[in-house]
Amino acid sequence: MKHLLCAFVLGIFCFDLASAQPAAPQGPHFGGAMNKLFGEHTAFSATLEMQGKDEKGEMATIPGKLDVDAGRSRFELDMTQVKPNRVTPAQAAQMKQFGLDKIVMVDRPDKKVGYMIYAGLQSYVESPLKDRNATAAPDDFKVEITELGKETVDGHPCVKSKAVVTDKDGKKSESTIWNATDLKNFPVRIRSTEGGGEDTLSFRDITFAKPAASLFEPPTGYTKYDSMMAMMRDQMMKQMGGALPFGR
Repeated sequence: MKHLLCAFVLGIFCFDLASAQPAAPQGPHFGGAMNKLFGEHTAFSATLEMQGKDEKGEMATIPGKLDVDAGRSRFELDMTQVKPNRVTPAQAAQMKQFGLDKIVMVDRPDKKVGYMIYAGLQSYVESPLKDRNATAAPDDFKVEITELGKETVDGHPCVKSKAVVTDKDGKKSESTIWNATDLKNFPVRIRSTEGGGEDTLSFRDITFAKPAASLFEPPTGYTKYDSMMAMMRDQMMKQMGGALPFGR
């Protein structure tokens, strides 16, 4: 498993609408190798907080609402809640004007695609999932768990363990997990290190009811785009009354 957070942090709307170069963030992947860290818990909902270093080497915190079912995942967030928040007031106003402040990220490893859904625009961007581990079958991985001790996390008694996941090519990735014994051994914290970095996923408000299947589909009636650029160009044209921007 590569860094769970780096792709998202590097893509957090370092954009300039005037130059039409928005960069869409990517959410966490819960298919393939990640499935192995959750054991029997293939369907759940939770509040998720992701922490990791951003492009400036500072710790970034990204909170949101997570739903997972058999590797399919939905992560809903408000960009104004991301810390540190480097968005200027002018950029924040642009984000709200263009309906970019609230985002839903859906991963469909079964279809090998991801959706970036913008309710404020009634639009979504569909793109292929490029992470091979996210789209691989769970049976392509083996996991070895070694108990390290016992700790309390957010009031939950946990067994702290080292988890080594090996893919079918023999590549290994290592994480530390805290399984809450009062929550059916659900991993309330997962910490992964690779390439000198460290990412942490913290889960709270966990429920084990199966999420509705509709949560993992684009809403009916929303406009589909193949790229952020195409969606933003269309929205800018609408804002300008149909006039082509950039002198074209």
